[in-house]
Order: sequence, then structure tokens, then C-alpha cells
Amino acid sequence: MPDAAPISIDELAERLPPGRPLIGLDVGTKTIGVAVSDRSRRIASPRETIRRTKFGPDAARLLEIAKGDRAAAVVIGLPISMDGSEGPRAQSTRGFARNLARLTDLPIAFWDERLSTAVVERMLIEADRSRARRAEIVDKLAAAYILQGALDRLARIAE
Repeated sequence: MPDAAPISIDELAERLPPGRPLIGLDVGTKTIGVAVSDRSRRIASPRETIRRTKFGPDAARLLEIAKGDRAAAVVIGLPISMDGSEGPRAQSTRGFARNLARLTDLPIAFWDERLSTAVVERMLIEADRSRARRAEIVDKLAAAYILQGALDRLARIAE
């Protein structure tokens, strides 16, 4: 039975096999942004945005992506408040991660996602993207932003 407890990025660094990508998630109430790293774990790329329905089908799609990419782990953005506290969204994300961990042997780690969506939204506005286009892509870009932060941390740990 899988270990249902998400781990820290530092713990994840010790468990990762070489040559396999990571999956990054931005879990929202209506969508889940998905990103995937390259096999060398240097670059995160947006993959897709999943419209949330129920946990079962949502998890099945995420695990299908992970299996297809032969992912080594999942990194989930944890929406911590600016003061460092955890509100309802963080608790909901922790619950999602616990439930997902029960369905897979892949390690699951959290990454502080403070301001990730805001940063991505600002970049899209500066790139003169329409509101409709921003809505289509912001979640998967936020997932890539989250995953890139984790990849950068993992690279520093490996030095």
C-alpha cells in the first residue's frame, strides 16, 4: 500500500531516480493545471488544464499523465497565505494530495505556490493576452511556474 503522506522537496531529492520527469500540479477549485519537466529535470513545461469533476476521474487523468510520461514524482503547489498560515485552500490541497497518494506509489511533495498564479497572470497581461486566452492557459502555466521552482530547488540540493 502506498505511503499516503506527502514529503518535503528535500526528502524528494533523496528518492528520485535519474532520467525521469516530474509532474507539477496547480490544484484549484474548478481546474487542475498540469506541467511536466524534461527528463533531466531542468525545464518545466505546461501540459494541460483539467476541468475538475469528481476526485476519481480527476485523479485517474493525473495518474494517466504520470504513467505516460514515466514520471518519478508529483509536485503539488501548496497555497500558503502571505503571512505563512494555511487557510481553507491549503487544507483542501493537502486533502487532495493525501487522497492522490493513496492511489499511487509515486512520491508526492508540496511546493510553496505563493503568488504563482498572480505572477503568471501578470506575465500574460504584459504579453497582451486577452482575458479569455489568459483564462485558458493560466492554470497550466501556474503549474509550470510551481514545478520550475521545485526543479530549481532540487538542482541546488544536488550541487
